[in-house]
Amino acid sequence: MNKSGYRLSDIAERTGYSKNTVSLALRDSPRISEATRLVIRQAADELQYRPNYFAKSLSSRTSRTIGLLLADISNPILTETSKSLETELATHGYGTLFATANSTLSEEVAAVEMFRSRQVDGILVYPTRDHRNYQHLVDMRKSGFPLVMLIPGENIGVDMISVDEKRGAYIAVRHLIDLGHTRVGTIDGSDPRGNRHKFDGYLQALASAGIPFDPAFQVDPRGFTPKSGYWAMDALMSAPRRPTAVFVANDYIAIGVMKWCLKHGLSVPGDVAIIGFDNLEAGEYLSVTLSTVSYKTEDITRMAVERLLRLIDSPGNLPDPRVTLFEPELVIRESTGGARET
Repeated sequence: MNKSGYRLSDIAERTGYSKNTVSLALRDSPRISEATRLVIRQAADELQYRPNYFAKSLSSRTSRTIGLLLADISNPILTETSKSLETELATHGYGTLFATANSTLSEEVAAVEMFRSRQVDGILVYPTRDHRNYQHLVDMRKSGFPLVMLIPGENIGVDMISVDEKRGAYIAVRHLIDLGHTRVGTIDGSDPRGNRHKFDGYLQALASAGIPFDPAFQVDPRGFTPKSGYWAMDALMSAPRRPTAVFVANDYIAIGVMKWCLKHGLSVPGDVAIIGFDNLEAGEYLSVTLSTVSYKTEDITRMAVERLLRLIDSPGNLPDPRVTLFEPELVIRESTGGARET
């Protein structure tokens, strides 16, 4: 019996069809005509019938549940994307079990083990980025467990689906250079142990224009909040030689950067041009609208879910892992303008 108290036999009795026909209709089997499926689904709705997924999981050894692990729940980019993933999974009949690693490797490993103990069918992971130790995820994939990482990177033996962050940073910084800026700073927490794709794109853009990298023009915000951006901008602009433009690793940090400029009487983009990354909705509603790097979150989430479900449904060995990167694009608003060299 399911949670509503009604069984397949009750729907069969109401509609006059056999239990087998009812079961096939509720699973949208092509063996059952659309007219018959409509009658049976209507009866199921009237009885408030809900399938007993727990019982199904015992017989099919599937839970119809996906684990979604976020590195940091406070990051609005991850929060927004996780909502999109949950919606996409629901359209395929899957529930979502959430966990956060709080940007800590040990908590990430513990969360993955928790997912395994709950017998999820697969896992989507935004891994912590302060390390390069993905061995626990690589080992899971090697064992045949369906897993997709939602970051860019080299093929390490795990499927990866994300935006091309290096390309995004390159086109953002190249945009600033093409406006005439030669002193381009960056607020980016890149670390040799973690994700360097945006910083590498920044360096590539400088090199393409023959501009040497100045270490004084890079500041680690040591966080992902507007407050982090505010104090990072304070450090960046305290140097004797200030940049005239700044590439910020994400829009949420850039909000604090813009606040610092307003607080200290700097015109944006007159005194300093600012460009962010991720195209958060908030960037459109700042007093000076924020130029940014954009990508289609819905395309990434759809492909990530489709790939994970393909892994889950693979009858034998899992297909070879692959890295899929989506092309970003610039959204130019008011915060970027030509250089005023001093």
